[in-house]
Amino acid sequence: MSPPAAAPGGSRQALAAGVGCYLLWGLMPALFLLMGRVGATPWEILAQRALWSAPWALGLVLIAGQAPEVRAILVRPRVLATLGLSGLLIGLNWSLYVWAVANGHVLDGSLGYYINPLLNMAVGAALFRERIDRFGAAAMALAAAGVAVQTAAIGHLPYISLALALTFTTYGVIRKQVDASAQAGLLVESLFILAPGAAYVGWLLTHGAGVFGHGVGGSLLMALTGPITVIPLALFSWAARRLTFATFGFLQFIGPTMGFVTGVANGEPLSPLRAASFGLIWGGAAVFAWGAWRAGRRLKLALAGA
Repeated sequence: MSPPAAAPGGSRQALAAGVGCYLLWGLMPALFLLMGRVGATPWEILAQRALWSAPWALGLVLIAGQAPEVRAILVRPRVLATLGLSGLLIGLNWSLYVWAVANGHVLDGSLGYYINPLLNMAVGAALFRERIDRFGAAAMALAAAGVAVQTAAIGHLPYISLALALTFTTYGVIRKQVDASAQAGLLVESLFILAPGAAYVGWLLTHGAGVFGHGVGGSLLMALTGPITVIPLALFSWAARRLTFATFGFLQFIGPTMGFVTGVANGEPLSPLRAASFGLIWGGAAVFAWGAWRAGRRLKLALAGA
């Protein structure tokens, strides 16, 4: 997830929050793999995520005192419809990622989230006329080369990686234009996907299937899908307003790197050609982060001299 622009500077608490959100996102593959090992199917994991996200999102809205904003959203059909679409996209992104992890494609998921910030840059230039400097252009060129090598390595386009990057980028474009705060918007999105998630969990319970409701350990593990989804988003939202974009340029690669390590540790094949594709993607990420750091440093010096 690429962050919005933030004010220069930032405290140690904000940095800790930023690192924390990406560490939690990076732990998701390991958590989903653990859920699979105790018997949860990808569909049950997804349904539990939809079910438990709503109450946690509601709790954050109440803590932040944003209930009036949510009520205002619910009586604005256009904003409500837009958040319904973004909710559909985030649900699709979750579905793809949970399926990828459960079916031995953690590396594909990692690749998708490496590509995502670079794709965001390209979309920003195309749709919002954001300027791409030479570092951004070089980063996107390296990412494109990495995708090309990945295609040669696996014999076809990396559909899972591209679908994850495209759905999350499209989600970001929609959320960028909707008049709703991060937490209030997340709650409304969660409400849109709550019903199908609750219905599927209910069906599993009435048929004696699934992990939830059949033992304390498994049930608690399933309930973790709520906080592991909502808490990183809350930390992200809080930190993004207090840290520079340059800082987030480094932090946003923590999650996919942890996912990559998880995939390799679980025995997913990493041929030399596929490793080379990741090398190109990492090169693009490094160039992107370096460019963001330079831009942040220039801004800081300009403000100091103002």
